[in-house]
Amino acid sequence: MAFMHFDESIEIIKNIKIDNYKKEKKYLTDTLGYVLAEDIIADHNSPEFPTSAMDGYAVKHEDLALGRLKISSINPAGSDLGEELIGGCCIKTFTGSLMPIGADTLIPIENVSVEDDEIVINEEVAFGFSVRAIGENYEKNQNLIPEGTKINFAEIGVMASLNVVSALVYEKPRVAILSTGSELLELGEAQTSDAQIRSSNNYILEALVKKYDGEALQLGCILDDKESILNAVKSALAQSDIVVTTGGVSVGDFDFVKDVIVELGCEVLFKGVRVKPGQHIMVAKKDDKFIVALPGFAYSSTVTALLYMVPLIEKLQKSKSSLALVEATLRKKFNKRQKKAEFTACNYALEYGKYFVDFKGKKAGSSAILTNMLGSTALLVTSEEDESKEVGDMVQILLID
Repeated sequence: MAFMHFDESIEIIKNIKIDNYKKEKKYLTDTLGYVLAEDIIADHNSPEFPTSAMDGYAVKHEDLALGRLKISSINPAGSDLGEELIGGCCIKTFTGSLMPIGADTLIPIENVSVEDDEIVINEEVAFGFSVRAIGENYEKNQNLIPEGTKINFAEIGVMASLNVVSALVYEKPRVAILSTGSELLELGEAQTSDAQIRSSNNYILEALVKKYDGEALQLGCILDDKESILNAVKSALAQSDIVVTTGGVSVGDFDFVKDVIVELGCEVLFKGVRVKPGQHIMVAKKDDKFIVALPGFAYSSTVTALLYMVPLIEKLQKSKSSLALVEATLRKKFNKRQKKAEFTACNYALEYGKYFVDFKGKKAGSSAILTNMLGSTALLVTSEEDESKEVGDMVQILLID
C-alpha cells in the first residue's frame, strides 16, 4: 500500500468544503467558547453624546484662566440635564454623565478646591480633557465582531452593550467516540484475563473533543467483530457530525474498521500517511459528516487526533486553529529515526520570550507510551525531508496545551 506524504494529507483536510454549516441562536451568556455565525454591527454610536470620563466639573476651557468659577448645578450620571453652561460657571459632573451643553472640558475634582459655591482652579488641564467623544468606543454601522470570531468575555461585553440578547453561532460539532478491541476493558470493569488491557483512548478522545470545542458522545468499546463494528459506526454516524474510532485500521486479520467505512458508502479521503506515529490513519467523508479512524496505540491515537480530528472540529464551525506552531531552540540532540514526518513528545519552556525544548524524562519506544504526554509537553515537528538536529538548532514545535 502506498502511503501519502504528510503535507498532502493536511492539504486535503484544509481544502474540504462544507456545504451546510449548522447554526443556532444561543442566549448571550451561553455563547462563551462558540464561534459567531454572523457579523455584529453597531446600531448606534457609543457614546451617543459627549460624556464625562471622570468625576469633576464641566467647564468652558477658556474659563480656566479666570482661576475661580461658580458651581451652577450638579449633573449626576443618568440624568438628562437641560441646563446650559454659561460663561464663568461650572457644573459638577460625574463619571458617565452627559456633558452639559456649552461645556467642552472636564476638570477633575483633584485639580480644584471648593470654597462655598465656587471652585478654585489649582491645576489647569488641556482642552477637551476627560471628555469622551461621540463614537469613542464604536461608531454606528461599524462591524465590531466579524463572523468566525470565537466568543470570549470581551465579545460578550460588547454584544451586551448592543443589546444582543441572543447571538447566532455555529453549532459545536458532535463527535461520537468508539474504541475497537476485544481486549479492551471499560473503566471499572473487572479484569478476567491477563490479555485484557484498560481502555484509555476513548477517554483521551472525549477530553480532546471537549478541550477543542466539540461535543463528545462517548460510545465506549466494541469487540473486534465486523458486524458489531458496522452497526456501531453506522449508528454513530447517524448521531454525530464526526465519528472517531481507535484501532482496526492496520493490516491485521481483525482490523475491520477500514472495511466498514467503505461498506457504509463513505468517500475515503486518504488511508495511510508517512507520519510517525499513526501511519495507518484513515479519514473519510459522507455528505458533511466525517469518520476519522485512528490507530489503537494511545500515543498514536492522541497525536493523530490532534492532527486530523481537531482541525475537522474547527472546520465544521469555521473556527481558527487552536494549535500553535512556534520556533524553539533545542537543548538536546534529536536523532531523526525514519523518513517520515515525525511528531515527538518534548518538554518545552518559555524563557524571556523564547521557547526551548529538551527530552528529559521522555521515553523512547513504541507508540503506546502515553505518559510521554504528561507535563509541559509539546510535539517536536520534523518533516520526512529533515535530518537529525543538534543542540542549538532551531526547530518547530506544536503547542498543544
